[in-house]
Amino acid sequence: MTRISLVRTADRAEGVRKAVQMLGINPVKGKAVVLKPNFNTADPAPGSTYNDTLRSLILILKEKGAKSITLAERSGPGDTTHHIMEIKGVIHMAKELGFDIVDLQAIDKDGWVLIKPENSHWENGFLFAKIYKEVESIVQTCCPKTHQFGGHFTLSLKCSVGMVPPGLGPGSDYPYMNELHSSPHQRQMIAEINTAYSPDLVVLDGVEAFVDGGPHIGKRVNANVMLAGTDRVAIDAVGVAILRLLGTTPEVSRGKIFEQDQTKRAAELGLGVTSADQIEIVTGDDDSEEYAAKVREVLYNKG
Repeated sequence: MTRISLVRTADRAEGVRKAVQMLGINPVKGKAVVLKPNFNTADPAPGSTYNDTLRSLILILKEKGAKSITLAERSGPGDTTHHIMEIKGVIHMAKELGFDIVDLQAIDKDGWVLIKPENSHWENGFLFAKIYKEVESIVQTCCPKTHQFGGHFTLSLKCSVGMVPPGLGPGSDYPYMNELHSSPHQRQMIAEINTAYSPDLVVLDGVEAFVDGGPHIGKRVNANVMLAGTDRVAIDAVGVAILRLLGTTPEVSRGKIFEQDQTKRAAELGLGVTSADQIEIVTGDDDSEEYAAKVREVLYNKG
């Protein structure tokens, strides 16, 4: 069993704090932490990580005794990672709160390591950011949304695509994102990226969600929910259940949740739970429990 905490709230800062607190864990004390946000673009949440969510999470990591915090991300396609962080005010936030930034789009070939998962759908494996292989603790924060370019949905597993170079830049001369987005196995390949690392904490900011379109713009709804956990597959399964509860695309709504390509492949690879009955959704108040009951009905009956 794995626990996923669920907080019903429109207050991101407080929602992050409650969701993390309910897990009752401290995987960052005395450790160097690398934080992976969702900065594919600078579009407003859920197009990218909301600043209040990021700020709250960083403050929590500091309170829990993280030795250091480094935000590492690769944005795109389109604008540069550095410019996106400037637009969002993250560079100023780093100076204010005292954390480091690594722009993965700007690092050279020495900053990447080749990963070749067994029976992978990647033609020759993929390069993966070395900082995530060498750090002591990894924390990720993601958003719930659909993906109109073949991923079907983008939650925790899909957030890991930003750990791979786009190609044709300082780190690589191979177009990895072209291979990914042109493949009929795109969703399986997304899951396979996740074999390269294991997060110690995942926070999903579901105050707002895209139920169609995405990942940068789409049909926006107020979901008013925050999730936290340590299992990416479980986070994604609960996230898909929430998208279904909100009313989403046929691709995300179709079939059993654990038959969705991303979650199915991730479960096959041993990245997390393999069925819905291995997920325990925990809450701390009546409003959250009432919403969690609806999520469980979708998750357990169809997953």
